Amino acid sequence: MSRMSSMEEAYAKLDKNQIDEIEEKFARADKAQRIFEKWSQEDVDRTIRAIAWKVANSKTFKELVDMSIEESGMGDPISRENKKFKIRGVLRDALRQKSVGIIEEIPEKGIVKYGKPVGVIACVIPATNPDLTPAGNSIYALKARNAIIFSPHPRALKTGGRTIELMREGLREVGAPEDLIQILGQGKAKINKSLSEALNTKCDLVIATGGQGVVRRAYHSGTPAYGVGAGNATMIWDETAKEELHQAAYNTMLSKTSDYGSGCSADGNIVIHESIFEDAVKELINVGGYLLSEEQQLAVKKSIWDEECHRLPQSVAQSAQRMAELAGFTIPEDRKFLIAVGTGSYTTAYKDVWCREKLTTLLAVHKYKGEFKNAIDIITAIHEVGGKGHSVGIYSYNEDHINRLALEARVGRIMVRQPQSKSNAGAFTNGMPMTSSIGCGTWGGNATSENVHLHHYMNVTWVSKEIPEDKPSDEELFGEFYDPDMEIGN
Repeated sequence: MSRMSSMEEAYAKLDKNQIDEIEEKFARADKAQRIFEKWSQEDVDRTIRAIAWKVANSKTFKELVDMSIEESGMGDPISRENKKFKIRGVLRDALRQKSVGIIEEIPEKGIVKYGKPVGVIACVIPATNPDLTPAGNSIYALKARNAIIFSPHPRALKTGGRTIELMREGLREVGAPEDLIQILGQGKAKINKSLSEALNTKCDLVIATGGQGVVRRAYHSGTPAYGVGAGNATMIWDETAKEELHQAAYNTMLSKTSDYGSGCSADGNIVIHESIFEDAVKELINVGGYLLSEEQQLAVKKSIWDEECHRLPQSVAQSAQRMAELAGFTIPEDRKFLIAVGTGSYTTAYKDVWCREKLTTLLAVHKYKGEFKNAIDIITAIHEVGGKGHSVGIYSYNEDHINRLALEARVGRIMVRQPQSKSNAGAFTNGMPMTSSIGCGTWGGNATSENVHLHHYMNVTWVSKEIPEDKPSDEELFGEFYDPDMEIGN
C-alpha cells in the first residue's frame, strides 16, 4: 500500500473537524521546522534545555503526575515522580551528542557525517506516561531540529495538553517557533484511533510508544516508524545469587512496584534455581511481597485475565491492596506486591497465564532445576507466550551463565544485577541510552532492537573522500576455498 493510498484511507474515517486539525497543525509544524532547521547547535541545545526544565522541575512534574493519576486512574504518585530523572537523562544524552552540521568524522575511512532533520514527527502518548513521554520525545525531536505533533490517549488528554503547553512556553522564552511542539485534541476534533492513524500518514516519521495496537497502526501507516514491542520482563536468579538474595529481592521490588508495575520493563517473572527457591521467596516477602494462597491466586487470576487470556483494564497499574480488593480479599497495608507461583508449564493456555505480562503489582515465581540451560529454556518458552525481543535480567556472578544467556536470549537488552524497570531504558548507573521507547527488533515486530534515542530521530548524510586502496588479496578473502585455477583468464 502506498503512503498516498494510506492517507486517503485514513482521512476517509475522519470528520471535517479532525481533518482540519491535522492539516492545520501539520502546516504549522512544517513551517516551524523549516525555520528551526537553520538554527545553530548552541541555540538548539539552549532550546532543549528550556523545554526540559519547564516539565522536569520538581514542582511542575509533581503537579503533572498528580494530574495524570487523577485523570487516568492508574499509577503511583510517589514512584512516578522519579520519572523526572529520566527526562534529565534524556537531556544529558542529547546534549552530549552533535546534531547540526558535522556530527562524526572517520579520517581513516575518509568519511564525514552530517546530521539532518527528518521533518515533522508523529508521536502517540500512552495513558501511563502523559508527562514523561512528551518531554523525552520532544527533547530528542528538537535536538535533531524536527517538529513533533503528539496524539494523546483519551484517558490522559488533559495531562498531555498541559505538558505540551509548558514546553511551548519554553520555546517562546528562547524565541523558537512554538509550533515545533503541538498536540491534537485540544479543540473541536474528537480524539480516537482514526485521528491518530491519520496523523501517522501525514508526518515524516512515527515514534510509536504504547500497546501493540498503537504500534501496528504506526507500521501500517505507510510512514517510516519506530515502534516498541510487548514487554514481559523476566529475571533469572541462579545459584550464585544465594549470598545476595536480599539485594536481588530488593531490586525486583523496586522494579515491580515502580509506578505500580505499569512499565513494560517491570519484572513480571523470576526464574529461580531450585537450590535457593524457598529462601528467595522468603526474601521477596521480606521486601514487601505477599505470597498468594491457591484460592487467592485463582481469584487474582480471574480479576486480571478473562478466560480467553485478554487483559482486563481495571487492574492495570494498581496497588497491591487494590489488586487484592478487586479479587475479593484484603492484605496488610505494608505489602507492596503480590506473588503468584507459576504452574511449571509455559503455554498460551488460560491455566498458564502467570507467565504473561502483568502490567501491575503482581509477580510470578518459577522454579528451574539442574543445569543453567534449563533456565534459558524456560525464558525461551515464556517469550513464545509474550515479550520476545524485549528484555531479560539476571542476578548472577557466573560470567559463563551471563554469556550463555546473552548468546541465546532473543532480546534487545539484558540487565545484570539491576532492577529492570530502573535500568532497561537507561540509568545514571549504566550505559544504556536514555529513552521511553524500547525497540524489540524483528523478534518483537520492530524496526530496531535498540533503545530509541537521538540517532533514530535524524537523517545522516555520509560524505566520502578517496583513501589509499584497501583491497585484500583473493587468498585473504576466500581463505581455504580459494582456487587460483578457477581465476584463469580473469
